[in-house]
Amino acid sequence: MEAELNFVSKPLQELGKTEKKVALCFIISYQQIVNKEHLWKEWIEPNKDIINVYFHYKDYATIQSEWIKQHCIPLTFTVKTSYYQIVPAYINLLSYAVSDDVENQWFCFLTEACVPIISPTKFREMFFENYDKSILCNDYAHWNIEIHKRANLRLLTPEFRLKHDPWFVLKREDALACFHYVKVNRVIFNTVCSGIIANESIFAIMLKAQGLLEGAINGSTHATDWERRMTPTSPYLFRLHCKQDIVFIKDFIKKNKFTMFLRKVDTFYPDEVIKSFWS
Repeated sequence: MEAELNFVSKPLQELGKTEKKVALCFIISYQQIVNKEHLWKEWIEPNKDIINVYFHYKDYATIQSEWIKQHCIPLTFTVKTSYYQIVPAYINLLSYAVSDDVENQWFCFLTEACVPIISPTKFREMFFENYDKSILCNDYAHWNIEIHKRANLRLLTPEFRLKHDPWFVLKREDALACFHYVKVNRVIFNTVCSGIIANESIFAIMLKAQGLLEGAINGSTHATDWERRMTPTSPYLFRLHCKQDIVFIKDFIKKNKFTMFLRKVDTFYPDEVIKSFWS
């Protein structure tokens, strides 16, 4: 599979940067909505001076939200996505966000079913304390690579048989390093991406190959409940509130100090439960 990628055509002039910003990078591939759009807008407002929002979408004509439309990336940067093949969307979305504002220092990957689970104040503090670090929960693959063909890891040498959380944060320098890797290691990149669910391996592989993975924070940015999974490949959906939800979220945040977001959250999940963690 030859990945459809779109990079900025000219090098960016990065001198003279005076501010630091966060790029919230959403990939919305299904109903083209954000399940808790009103909460996102409320949460972003106190930090609007340091936050840019970007959406990779499926079909602009079917988007109903004016807010989403205002933050859609150009059509030329969009690609067809599926659960199994989504890496080109990550790369193109990242490429546009990098080029759109040279002050973007953090790139947070998100889905329509993510919600912020820390306060705007805490998020701001976390960003300014860690803007020079990527946050990527990673490890070596736990599955039998000869049986499961994920990311074609069986075709790589052992040190690159890696896995990572599908939703994470990249710092600007690591984003640029990923673009460099794609350009100079296109054969390996396409080999990995021709396997399924490559988005849960390729970024760790690209950083590892350039000696950058060790400099990233190995932590989870998105609280995800895999114990109560909905299907073998889908985590728990926060839809009907129960006490166990609160226990899970509190415990996850306690164990993972870089947690910023929660997935997967349904449109009908009570707003007050989410906002209770903002205080």
